[in-house]
Amino acid sequence: MENNLFYKKSNVYETLGEDFTKEANVYGEGYKTFLDASKTERDCVRTSIELAKAHGYVEYDFGMEIKAGDKLYYNNRGRSLYLIKVGTENINNGMRIIASHIDTPRIDFKQMPIYEDGGFCFAKTRYYGGIRKYQWLALPLALHGTIIRKDGEVVNISIGDDESDPVFYITDLLPHIAQDYNSKPLGQAISAENLNVLLGSMPCADKDADNKIKTNVLTMLNEKYGIVEEDFLSADIFAVPAGRARDVGFDRSLISAYGHDDKVCAYPSLTALFESEASEKTIMVVLADKEEIGSEGNTGMKCEVFTDLMGAVTDALGGSIYAVKAHSKCLSADVTACFDPNYGEAFDRRNATYINCGVAMSKYTGHGGKSSTNDAPAEYIGWIRKLFAENGVIWQAGDMGRNDLGGGGTVAKFIAQHNIETVDLGVPVISMHAPYEVISKVDILCAHKAFAAFCK
Repeated sequence: MENNLFYKKSNVYETLGEDFTKEANVYGEGYKTFLDASKTERDCVRTSIELAKAHGYVEYDFGMEIKAGDKLYYNNRGRSLYLIKVGTENINNGMRIIASHIDTPRIDFKQMPIYEDGGFCFAKTRYYGGIRKYQWLALPLALHGTIIRKDGEVVNISIGDDESDPVFYITDLLPHIAQDYNSKPLGQAISAENLNVLLGSMPCADKDADNKIKTNVLTMLNEKYGIVEEDFLSADIFAVPAGRARDVGFDRSLISAYGHDDKVCAYPSLTALFESEASEKTIMVVLADKEEIGSEGNTGMKCEVFTDLMGAVTDALGGSIYAVKAHSKCLSADVTACFDPNYGEAFDRRNATYINCGVAMSKYTGHGGKSSTNDAPAEYIGWIRKLFAENGVIWQAGDMGRNDLGGGGTVAKFIAQHNIETVDLGVPVISMHAPYEVISKVDILCAHKAFAAFCK
């Protein structure tokens, strides 16, 4: 009776066996390659466009003709990306939408960042997204970004991920003299104003210079990139953890890397789209920016370019945008917190998501009394349950954590506001928002299988 009546999560290894494990290992290698090339949203857009072009997608701009069978991508300012496969089915039946985000918590340079103090040259910063500040100290960092020079020239930089590159660093205080800091609460011990990135310590040869180390750093930047200090006024420079994605454990079943949240959902969204050639449905994959700071701006999910693109496709196919939105279905492809037994008190064990138990569906996110969330209706979840059962998808239900302990948000609520059925579905993550997070290889393959079934 227990087998028939009780809900139990399925361990993927025990349920699907050795062949699925081998497939997950191969899929994981592709994902690691994608992740290493996509540390920032700008990097991810460039990498995703290369993949899309290889699968026959062409760039779209508003005003172009659209017809059934087209495979299009819309590059929104180099920081978010929309991919559309136009189906042959009546557009009024709605679209299938998978939306994930490609921005990740990090350390951003301020507009006037470079200064000299105490024999060092540093960069002043402003952290981006929800970080635990202490995790970013004494860690090798790489610099990725774009600088627009005064003459309009675009300069892209990536320093620190190649083995021959230098890395960068945020200093920490030695334990011998840190007693005052040790007595402070964890969230207050590290000041945001101290998250300054170490750039160098060598003075220039000019004995008359007031800031010899800063001058030396700027001289090297000028020689390599042709930039001057003023050019930082029009720059996006991000400090991110240096290094590549690596397997974890003797069994190599896990992957540790920077940026799983949320590229671990973006990648299977893309691979599911590219697999959907035979589908008659119109499919849109959204890789959004600015989710970590509320989906703001003209590259975040609040931007009307999302519905503008839906409208352009609808108009081209002679449909009604109202009917399309009402009949569309969306997966907000975003990660959730994976149960960690070292911090078990932070979770509701009955409603947590577990490693190696498949892709995770969250009916709601938010915090407290379901504040700031999309609470998906039972009918839509029932439809997805049936779809996954018919396609052999292993999935689990889950919650972010214990009630009133905190919470989180996704892009789901912004999509649902357009009268589109939406629910969160993504990969469980250990140490979410840390410089290095951990996910399961079988869980990300389950995400791909789920998204592929959704696209059929």
